[in-house]
Amino acid sequence: MRLSIVLPCYNEEQNIQGTIEDLRSWGSREGITMEIIMVDDGSTDGTWNTLQSLAERFPEIRLVRHEHNFGYGSAVRAGCDAATMDFVGFMDSDGQFHAEDWSRLLPFLQEYKFVTGRRLHRADPFIRKVNAKLFGILTFFVLGVWIRDINCAMKVWHRSLWPRIRPVHATGALINAEMFYRLHRLGIPWKQVPVHHYPRLKGVQTGAHLRVILRMFRDLLALRRERFRQS
Repeated sequence: MRLSIVLPCYNEEQNIQGTIEDLRSWGSREGITMEIIMVDDGSTDGTWNTLQSLAERFPEIRLVRHEHNFGYGSAVRAGCDAATMDFVGFMDSDGQFHAEDWSRLLPFLQEYKFVTGRRLHRADPFIRKVNAKLFGILTFFVLGVWIRDINCAMKVWHRSLWPRIRPVHATGALINAEMFYRLHRLGIPWKQVPVHHYPRLKGVQTGAHLRVILRMFRDLLALRRERFRQS
């Protein structure tokens, strides 16, 4: 299998090497021809220097850099745009997902064009779990699409699908919802597969920051306007 894995990162200096080593080890065991696309979304710590050092050691690593922090969705989108393999997936770079769970998703690509993880037991603080539930309900009422664990950061699809589901509005946390919305509009089925989730051991989560939430609402309103224009 030829697989591109996109890893968006923002101030993940402490986590990124372990995540890459985990991916490389899994890919070697499974015989995967893989490129790892690292997208540094305007990090202010030593993330970029660490990535450059790793790219010099491992030829399968490709680097994309944003000079400023444009948002999680923008980082994922830029990495997927750069992908060259037959299949494209993305995963968070903070160690909360382990590469071995890709082996749970990939077999379903024989039947489905799009496969997504669903966290068995979410290893996040209570408030993040509540926010996730509220976000799922909100996107259902605004976009008309319901998915359990919509923001699980392990997703993979046939690269030929990307131009049709590529998010237009989402620059931040809405990227998953916009992808599912476009899949739904196109009538393309997807498969959800249980995956493991682990607590963040290093670094700081940024998903609950006010600017991240405000960006999500801005993007959601833009996507809502698109939905009503097309209805």
